[in-house]
Amino acid sequence: MSGHSKFANIKHKKEKNDSAKGKIFTRIGREIAVAVKEGGPDPNNNSKLKDVVAKAKANNMPNDTIDRSIKKAAGDINSVNYESVTYEGYGPKGTAIIVEALTDNKNRTAANIRNAFTKGYGNVGTQGCVSFMFDKKGQIIIDKEECEMDADELMMIALDAGAEDFSDEEESYEIITAPEDFSAVLEALEAAKVPMLEADVTMIPQTWVELTDETDIKNINKTLDLLDEDDDVQNVYHNWDE
Repeated sequence: MSGHSKFANIKHKKEKNDSAKGKIFTRIGREIAVAVKEGGPDPNNNSKLKDVVAKAKANNMPNDTIDRSIKKAAGDINSVNYESVTYEGYGPKGTAIIVEALTDNKNRTAANIRNAFTKGYGNVGTQGCVSFMFDKKGQIIIDKEECEMDADELMMIALDAGAEDFSDEEESYEIITAPEDFSAVLEALEAAKVPMLEADVTMIPQTWVELTDETDIKNINKTLDLLDEDDDVQNVYHNWDE
């Protein structure tokens, strides 16, 4: 079946050093806190929390760390004051960039996001200016080295559970779902004991922009690096064909 191989290859990062992993855990912890505040501490009755827990497990966050984060959020529910904000803008050659953040100070976050775009000679646009160029999808990446199941069997499990697409890449398998079917597919894979490298509801570009000029490449990397360093930033999506 057709896949989104470029996106899979971009997302397929097997090596995550300790500092990067710590940052990921911190960001997931924030997502857990917000999900618990919005829908309660029981993942079975809170679909948003259920998806965040799945993302945590796919990023190898220990179960006791996940449980502690949920209990902490449930105990301090009135102190969770993060707001979800999304920014959209352009990098070099019209590359589209979407930034999702959780913040307790929108003015600070907005200034930092704007600075990241400006430093890379891009600009923040209006809400909706680039999001129409992306599809919101559930995406599950499975490392071939860690998966003993053959491709056909894996594909059938995913499709039977409601997946839209399955692709066999060089180093990984990629499963795409509608956002509302993400949890069901994830549960089917977990029940089959399929190890997952990444699992998240994400934004997949409909088209890709190739950059050939070294200055353009340097500038978009500058923006992406600054966004990655910002503690308020949760996710960054772009359509640069790396």
